[in-house]
Amino acid sequence: MLVAAVLATSCNDTETYAEQKDKERSAINRYIADEGINVISEQTFIANGYQTNVARNEFVLFGSTGVYMQIVREGCGEKLKSGETATVLCRFDEYNIMTDSLILSNRVLTYSSQVDKMSVKNTSGTFKASFIKGSSLMYARYQSAAVPSGWLVPFSYIKVGRPEKEGDEIARVKLIVPHTQGQQYAAENVYPCFYDISYERGR
Repeated sequence: MLVAAVLATSCNDTETYAEQKDKERSAINRYIADEGINVISEQTFIANGYQTNVARNEFVLFGSTGVYMQIVREGCGEKLKSGETATVLCRFDEYNIMTDSLILSNRVLTYSSQVDKMSVKNTSGTFKASFIKGSSLMYARYQSAAVPSGWLVPFSYIKVGRPEKEGDEIARVKLIVPHTQGQQYAAENVYPCFYDISYERGR
């Protein structure tokens, strides 16, 4: 009877994956409400010329992935062409939405000299990427070259160039990324992340 009681207690203390996903969804919904985010559909996003209204704090929800995206700046230069592979430089903030805490950032003083580098390839509109070892805070933190799938969503809509004249600005987006599209810790522990990321073409 004692063993049965212990087992029952252990089962009650262990969340199922479904329960973890419910918690994640609740956290995302709470974050959206707290931040005053206006969620628009992909159809509205397309009708608006693939733009999100920053003044209205619009984020588009991509139903197939659960990723929410706001394009703060479209960027300068050109989009990555089909068949092209490019080095992309990123500065980012990574927040755990569940705990409302900053996890990682190369915008803070400690890491301000380190810009994350990744190699990105466009194959007929499908993007694949890997962090470059020794040139990536994400690689160092998570010991993996794998770029979160959520980070690749913006490439269909932003330009990845380098400022060459006055008024040129690099691309910047904000993302809400569920665990299924996130880095490996998020995937393993079922928590969503918020990212503020800039993308610039490397040399």
